[in-house]
Amino acid sequence: MKLGYYPGCSLKGGSREYKESVVAMAKAFDIELVEIPDWNCCGATAAHNLNSELSLALPARILAIAEKEGMQDIIVPCAACYSRLTVTQHELKEDKSLKEKIVSVVGMELKGTTAVLNIIQFIQKYIADRIEEKTVKPFRHKVACYYGCLLVRPHNILKFDRVEDPQMMDELVRKAGGEPIDWAFKTECCGAGMSVSRTDIVARLSAGIVGDAYDRDAEAIVVACPMCHSNLDMRRKEINEYLKKKIDIPVLYLSQVIGLAVGVSPKELGLQRHMVDVKLTERPAPEPAPEKPRKVLTTQEEEA
Repeated sequence: MKLGYYPGCSLKGGSREYKESVVAMAKAFDIELVEIPDWNCCGATAAHNLNSELSLALPARILAIAEKEGMQDIIVPCAACYSRLTVTQHELKEDKSLKEKIVSVVGMELKGTTAVLNIIQFIQKYIADRIEEKTVKPFRHKVACYYGCLLVRPHNILKFDRVEDPQMMDELVRKAGGEPIDWAFKTECCGAGMSVSRTDIVARLSAGIVGDAYDRDAEAIVVACPMCHSNLDMRRKEINEYLKKKIDIPVLYLSQVIGLAVGVSPKELGLQRHMVDVKLTERPAPEPAPEKPRKVLTTQEEEA
């Protein structure tokens, strides 16, 4: 099976391990991801602050190329890219005059027929039913599933999962053998794009996330966004300084968790590229529940 795929800038640069893990995981389920040709930046979290028309034209061009290539679904692993493409689709659908203007700028036809799937939606639609049967090494660890801001907001447009307590990633982790914890920070902001400009803000916000996961005995944090991974993983030194203690629980992508469970090697999944070493002690398989002894009936009891 071949499916359309938009990597975006992050997966081609600082988050290449995310791309490696998504492609490797898909391959393990006999799915080939085909990149949208000649794709451009989606505008990320900055373009709409500079030029509203540009912030719509950039994602519109990506969607137009996907349509031209006959891609009915496109997989968008980056939460920021997913948000920009989905919001653009919605705005152009709701405002015909705006759509005409953007189509004129892009110079390509745009019908709005391509479905945009984030990484969780992709796994649910094409992979989820086969995870348990293909699992060879269950991911037996307590994890904090962190969704961040952009997968669930704005809910009236994305309509993805529950806003305050989403559950879709938790369900997929369970299928891979993991144990998601109940915790308070699964949709709190990590600092987003301020990782370079305001490291102090990122340290404070991300410290709340890492600290709560640690306090609830999580062995790892699982994410579905390269920006979230960057802040929680790359900024761990600043986070630990803010918390005044060393926390070394790793941050894994959902695609890495499922990939490990179905037997993809750590190197293929890019685990060696993380700033916080991925060192997880394998927990033993749960003991099967003892069978209740059967009562042997006497002849009189059988007759009764």
